[in-house]
This record gives sequence, C-alpha cells and structure tokens, in this order.
Amino acid sequence: MARTLKVAFRDLASRITGFSVPIFGVSWNPPEPERNHIRRLIHFLEDRRVLFVPYHLEVVEEVNHSVGEIRQQLTATLQALPDASYAASSIKVMRRACREFMTGPREEFRHIAGWDDQQWDRRRGGRRDGGPAYFMALGELRALFGMHLAALALAYGIDVEPELAAIMPTDAGANEQQE
Repeated sequence: MARTLKVAFRDLASRITGFSVPIFGVSWNPPEPERNHIRRLIHFLEDRRVLFVPYHLEVVEEVNHSVGEIRQQLTATLQALPDASYAASSIKVMRRACREFMTGPREEFRHIAGWDDQQWDRRRGGRRDGGPAYFMALGELRALFGMHLAALALAYGIDVEPELAAIMPTDAGANEQQE
C-alpha cells in the first residue's frame, strides 16, 4: 500500500467540523512571511513523536524533553510573528498547554488496578512510568494541539504529514459513510 506523504489542507477542511477559520484563498490571504513561519512550525511538529505515537511506546523522560522543545519552538515562532497575527492566539494556547503539562498537578488514580506505592515518586508528583494521569494529560495535550494545528493548516493553506494529521479532529459521520 502506498503511503501518502502529506494530507492536503483541502482534505483537512473536509474532515473538520465545528469551528470557523478563514480558508486560504476564500476570505483571507495570509501574508507570505507569516505563512512561512507557520509552515516551519508545522514541519517541526511533524517530527515530534510525542504528538502522535502510540502511548505504550512513550518514555516519560523523552516525552518531557520533547514537550520542552515544542514549547521553545512555539515561543520562537510567536516572537517572529506580528502581534496582530491570526496564528498568535493558537500558538499561545499550545504553549500554555505545554507549560501546564509539565507543571500542572495530576490526579493520583490510586483506585486503578495495578497501582503500586513503590512506583510513586513523590518528588516529581507522579509515577516514574508516567501512570494513568500522565497519559491522560498527554492525550489532552494531543487533542488541543490537533484542534489548533488543524485551524492553522487550514488558515494558512499548509499540507500536513499523515502522522500529525492523525491528531486533528475528524468528522466521524463522514468516516462512517465511507466505510
């Protein structure tokens, strides 16, 4: 089976429902320098495994490192954009989500089968292997990124690799009709 290298932004438009963005070429033409900054950001995120690989393949230290790198890249992109940029609010939301993922308190979930007090690391506020709350927070981070990246890809007319596109919202009804 041949693998698609990119998901065209027009294909993304057909998958997404529930929020409104200016569509490239219809009601808004993004300034080319701004579009280039967003394209570079998306290309950077296409190589961040933390956003799309199966949870059982994640290693907590690597996830934390990657989220820190993402936050730095979001800050650099934000600094390069004009204050009135359409993308600025989405980038700020994603950056805040990274910060909250790294520092936010998490539930203990001690009621889940297999909990072992020996695995609890009180200095870091969670289990050494991440635990259920850690991966719930990672899922929330991925979902938030998916929504904002879809909006940015649509607004700026940027194609996205399928791995990153996998975290973007889809129209479930359309998928059922295709099957």
